[in-house]
Amino acid sequence: MDALKQAAEQLAAELAAVDDGLLLVITGAGVSLASGIPTFRGNDPGAVWKRDLTELATRAYFEADPVASWRWYLARFDTLLDKKPNPTHHALVELERWQEGRGGRFLLVTQNIDVLHDAAGSRQLVHVHGRADRVRCSADGCRHGAPRGSLPLPADALEAFRRAPSRDALPRCPACGSVLRPHVLWFDEFYNEHHDYRWDEVQQAAMSLRLALFVGTSFAVGVTELLLRAGLQAGVPVLAIDPGTDRPPHPGVRLLRHPAEELLPAVCERLAQQASSSRR
Repeated sequence: MDALKQAAEQLAAELAAVDDGLLLVITGAGVSLASGIPTFRGNDPGAVWKRDLTELATRAYFEADPVASWRWYLARFDTLLDKKPNPTHHALVELERWQEGRGGRFLLVTQNIDVLHDAAGSRQLVHVHGRADRVRCSADGCRHGAPRGSLPLPADALEAFRRAPSRDALPRCPACGSVLRPHVLWFDEFYNEHHDYRWDEVQQAAMSLRLALFVGTSFAVGVTELLLRAGLQAGVPVLAIDPGTDRPPHPGVRLLRHPAEELLPAVCERLAQQASSSRR
């Protein structure tokens, strides 16, 4: 038996053992690498943070220079255009349907601002770091701003800004005229600052999970720390799919060094075979 098939069978068995409990999947930028989107960190040549400092993705930087901030974000958003879900995204949709089909619970928490999980068909999905297809007002108290407001990405206004980036061309809120900002969580902000991040739901999941599967994440932010710690303290299986490292993030984590776009479809195939056999 080759290593990939063996890993798929082992993971399928662990997933099947969750029964009707909460199967929690946490995805990071590595999931979208196979779709042609560079990661923020990691070993791939296009990793964003190898070229740019983390201070760029802050509210402080946006407030000091909204023109430069929007130019940087639009360059980032451009890498998302025309990208399609890859086999990992589709396999996670299958996994969600499989788990719910047997009466279990499923939640996918993504750190990615691309909306490829949505495009693939994921439904039980939390965009804990926001999403690239929406913006919000930067003014406190505006109905289009935090804690609950947001708007679709204004393509026409942003195209005008692309042609001639300046303060006068910055996209503006239709309600109050303040500058619009990307609908993303910045490094100097908190998860509970906007309802769309659904932080309460993530915390509830941390208390009830039966298995935690991390896919393509660097374990470098608060949500991964919370959910990793929760899984380890609960004594449930905690697994990480990452072919780019030979060291698990914690001794209690089982590392699967296979590309997710190969491993997860194989896992779903195995689960489907088991389901078919049980119906005979």
